[in-house]
Amino acid sequence: MAQTMYAAPGIGLAATQVNVQQRVVIIDLSEERNQLQVFINPLISDAEGSIETEEGCLSLPGIVAPITRHEHIRVCALDREGKPFETAVTGLLAICLQHEVDHLDGKVFTDHLSRLKRDRIRKRLVREAKEGPLAPTRENSLVI
Repeated sequence: MAQTMYAAPGIGLAATQVNVQQRVVIIDLSEERNQLQVFINPLISDAEGSIETEEGCLSLPGIVAPITRHEHIRVCALDREGKPFETAVTGLLAICLQHEVDHLDGKVFTDHLSRLKRDRIRKRLVREAKEGPLAPTRENSLVI
């Protein structure tokens, strides 16, 4: 999974994105791409606050949109050795965890958009399938 995420390049990946039907999330927010975090069976609780960021996704290349998520969350999970842990996270890590847990729950970031915006994205994807990729819709967006 890590090789796929780093090659993409992304900062997070859910197992379901690579056809592994297990509740595993990996995230690496480091510039050097050497601080891989593993969350097995993550459960998010105590979500509060809100923050809006431009999100993109490895599953929908070239598509970005403003998404509002909780700014502070608490997550319980198992680490890569299978040991349980619980931690409070904020900012970018909180955003990434919510994004990846959405994948584990069968959602993509566009599910947080209005029907109109989802329809525009769907039309764009259909057009790209016929004509080839278009330029990304926004710059400086967060591709998770």
